[in-house]
Amino acid sequence: MSERAGRVEGKVAIVTGAGSTPGAGIGTGKATAVQLAREGASVLLADLHPERAEETLAMIEAEGGTAKVFAADVTSAADCEAMVNAAVDAFGTLDILVNNVGLPKLGTVVDTTEEEWDRSLAINVRSAFLASKYAVPVMTAKGAGSIVMISSISALRGDGTLAYSAAKGALLAMTVDMAYSHGRDGIRVNAIAPGHITTPMVMSVSNPASFEFMNAMRSEAGLLGTPGDGWDVAWAATFLASDEARWITGATLPVESGVLSVTPLLMAPHLRGVPAPPES
Repeated sequence: MSERAGRVEGKVAIVTGAGSTPGAGIGTGKATAVQLAREGASVLLADLHPERAEETLAMIEAEGGTAKVFAADVTSAADCEAMVNAAVDAFGTLDILVNNVGLPKLGTVVDTTEEEWDRSLAINVRSAFLASKYAVPVMTAKGAGSIVMISSISALRGDGTLAYSAAKGALLAMTVDMAYSHGRDGIRVNAIAPGHITTPMVMSVSNPASFEFMNAMRSEAGLLGTPGDGWDVAWAATFLASDEARWITGATLPVESGVLSVTPLLMAPHLRGVPAPPES
């Protein structure tokens, strides 16, 4: 029996934010890029910090995959156009775009500054807008393509990250509108809403003294009672990018251990069982 072809065998993908914030674990961009390569795609690894994407490249090449690093500020139209052109020049076409760039920031409507608001919208939404703006014509010309937006359950549940939540909600609106506008061009557009996953980026904005406590709380808040990480998002993104999802568009896929399906009150017994962090 011959070995099966990968889910995205022969396809070309761009993953924005393909490196990881320094720290333990793996980010959604790095994991998604590696998983796409494992499933047969050639991947352009776009990141504002190319040295971080080089780590992703090393992982992919160590497994025999194909990828290339591209330094880009995806809030820049010129960089996004150059990014898409680089994928086409390097690999011949573009089939998949994963708009993964994101940056959380705590803040309410009162204490969020105008500068923080603008920065969040630029990083989380403008980046996806510009990357898609230049990717869609390439996909339209070939009559096929898949775009995956990495949103968040912050778009659907309050968590004190006003600007980030608004930006991630905008990605869901973009997903639906782009799916409508470009479906007859053969382009599918879907979103993923990760839940309480543990990634280097999440840990970078957490209190180090309560890492263990917060990780336990993240696990117990979900119906499965198990931790989630960047790989869980990567597997979902790879499925949505593949032809196995050929009849799925305009959808948001929650990857969140069921936290959107239950009230917090019902999870209280599990959460109360987590030992409190030591006092600092």
